[in-house]
Amino acid sequence: MSLSHVLALGAAVLMTVTAPAWAADAPKKTVVLVHGAFADGSSWSKVIPLLEAKGLNVVAVQNPLSSLAADVDATKRVIDAQQGPVILVGHSWGGVVISQAGVDDKVKALVYVAAFAPPKGMSVNDLGKGQPAPPWASALQADSGGYVRLSPEGVAKHFAQDLPPREISLIAATQGPPFAGVFDEKLTAAAYETKPSFYIVASHDGMIPPAAEAAMAKAIGAKVTELATSHVPMLSKPREVADVILAAADSVR
Repeated sequence: MSLSHVLALGAAVLMTVTAPAWAADAPKKTVVLVHGAFADGSSWSKVIPLLEAKGLNVVAVQNPLSSLAADVDATKRVIDAQQGPVILVGHSWGGVVISQAGVDDKVKALVYVAAFAPPKGMSVNDLGKGQPAPPWASALQADSGGYVRLSPEGVAKHFAQDLPPREISLIAATQGPPFAGVFDEKLTAAAYETKPSFYIVASHDGMIPPAAEAAMAKAIGAKVTELATSHVPMLSKPREVADVILAAADSVR
């Protein structure tokens, strides 16, 4: 065997031995999932295993839903705990949260799932000023502390109408009631101004008008995917939602 063959063989062996160790040291991408109002972290239960199967680290935030600041703080704590780049995903009210929390340097891409993406300086309620009250407003039930829940009928008719009855009942039972005042809190930072955004429009959404979703997606310059689902595409079409999140993760280098 010639000297050149020996050197080539040695280099190949060295690469075989050292490459896995080098790869193990590289920080993994993390998908941080932020749920919305009338929901909790379990709303991502069908999407999480699909993302983990592709090698992504995944963490679901449990928002207190008591204020925008509290939800942003809960999300930032999760972001702070990650070693590598973060893809930040928000559903519904969670879109406001990721817009505010996503200015963190670790966040490299944003994914909005049937979510609010208000302009900086505006609240969710500001977006609806001058418009008739949404049909689901009559399904709200307030408690003594000013937190609101959707009635089981409201969940079935407006929130998750394309899911089986058993899943609808589970959502109604486990929903996270938001403090009603959160919808008046104004966005003070907008990560979508400087970071790539992806948006899933739910064309059968009964909570946020699909036309409003499309308008917000256009306003923030997001790459849009439309799914024929209710307000919870991550539960009715989890694979398609996972595909959008994976595309966002693939865009991060």
